[in-house]
Amino acid sequence: MSQQDFTEGSILKQMMVFSIPIILTNLLQVSYQFVDSLWVGNLLGANALGAIAVSGTVIFTVLSFIIGINNAALTILSQQKGKDNDDGLRRYLNAFVVLLTLMSITMGAAGYLFAEQILRFLQTPEVMIPDAVIYLKINFLGILFLFGYNFIGTVLRSLGDSRTPLKFVFAAVILNSVLDPIFIKTLDLGMHGAAYATIVSQGAAFLYGLFLILKKDLAPFSFPKLPGRQEVKTILELGIPSGLQMAVISAGVMAIMSVVNSFGSDVVAGFGAAQRLDSIIMLPAMALGTAVNSMAGQNIGASQWNRVHKIARYGVLFMLSIMLTLSLIIVLFAEYGISLFISDKQAVNFGSQYLQAIAFFYPFLGLNFILNGVVRAAGAMFQILVLNIISFWVLRYPLTFLFAKLFGDAGIAYGMGASFIVSSIVAYLYYRYGKWDQKELFAEK
Repeated sequence: MSQQDFTEGSILKQMMVFSIPIILTNLLQVSYQFVDSLWVGNLLGANALGAIAVSGTVIFTVLSFIIGINNAALTILSQQKGKDNDDGLRRYLNAFVVLLTLMSITMGAAGYLFAEQILRFLQTPEVMIPDAVIYLKINFLGILFLFGYNFIGTVLRSLGDSRTPLKFVFAAVILNSVLDPIFIKTLDLGMHGAAYATIVSQGAAFLYGLFLILKKDLAPFSFPKLPGRQEVKTILELGIPSGLQMAVISAGVMAIMSVVNSFGSDVVAGFGAAQRLDSIIMLPAMALGTAVNSMAGQNIGASQWNRVHKIARYGVLFMLSIMLTLSLIIVLFAEYGISLFISDKQAVNFGSQYLQAIAFFYPFLGLNFILNGVVRAAGAMFQILVLNIISFWVLRYPLTFLFAKLFGDAGIAYGMGASFIVSSIVAYLYYRYGKWDQKELFAEK
C-alpha cells in the first residue's frame, strides 16, 4: 500500500521514506527548466537563456494564487485524512477540482494577453523581450495541464502517497528531454520549440496521473459538480491568504529580478543560470516542507500534538544535514555548473560568484520551509502570509536593493543572504510563541 498513516509509527523513518520521492519529484520538475535551459543556452545563446529566466519568474508570479490554493488543499485534505473522514475527503476534493479549473483558465488567459506588458514593467532588457514573450504565451496556453498534474500530486501526498506522483512526473521529464532537441533544432522552432516541448510534456503528465489515480482508485474523485457552500467557504478562508502568500513571495522574486535586470544582460544571464543551480540546493528543504505539512496535518486532524512538534524537530535536523552538504558541493563546483548553461565569460563569472557567496545562507532559508510547513498544516495561513510579507518586503527586497547599491552586482547575494538569516529567526519566534496551534478549520456539528 503506497499510502501512509502518519499518526503512528516511527516519525524519522516515515519522514525519510515519504520525503525522498518528493525530493526526486521536485528534482524532475526542476529539470523541465533545466533541460530547456541547457538546449536554449547552448543553441540559442545567453540572451535567450535570460529570457527564459525572466519568463519563469513571471509565470510563477501570475499563477501564484492557484499555487496557494494547492497548498490549502494539502492542509485540508491531510487533516480530513487524519480525522478518517472519507465523506469530507470526497466533498473537498470535488470543490478543489471545480475552483482550480476555473481559476487556472482565467489566469492563463490573463497571462497570455498581458505577457509583453508584464515583461516591460520588469525592465526586461529589450533584446530579450521577443523570446520572453513567445515563451510566456505558449506556457500560459498549457497552464491547465501544469496545475492539473500538480494538484493530483498534492492530493496523493495529503493521503500519504509520495511515490505515485514520481511516476507521472518522471514520464513527463523523459518526454520533455526527447522533444526539446527535436522541436528546437530538428524542426527549427527555436524558442517556440522549447515552450511547446514543455507544455506537451505537462499535458502527458496530467493525463497519465489522472489515469493512475482513477484506475487504481487512489483517491475518492468523482465527476465534478457544484460544490457545497461550507466547502467553498473553508477553501477560500485558507486559499485566499495562502494564495496571497505565494503572490507576496513571487512578487518579491520579481522585485529582486528588477534589481538584477538593472545591471544588464550579462548579469541577467549569469543570474538565470545560477537560479537553475541554487533551485536544486533548495529541493530538500522544499520537499521536507511539503512532507511535514502532510505529516503534521494528519496528526493535527487526529489531535496528536506531541507528534506534531516531533515532526518539526526531525524536519529541521534532517534538512540541515542534507543542505549543508549540498552547499559545500555548490561552492566547489559553481563555475563548472554555470558553464553548463552559458559560455559568455562575464556571465559565467557573475553566476559563479553569486552561488559561492550565497550557498551557505540557504540552510537558514530552509528553516522557514520546515517551520512554516508545520504552521501551515494547522491552517494558520494568514499568519504565514504576514511572515512572508516580513521576509520578502521588509527584509529581502530592501536588503538586496541596498546591498546592490553599496557593493554593485556582488551585493545581490549579500543582501539576500542577510535576509535569509533574519527571516529564519522571525519564523522560529512565531513557531515557538505564536498561537497557530489553536486554529480550528472544521466546525463540529
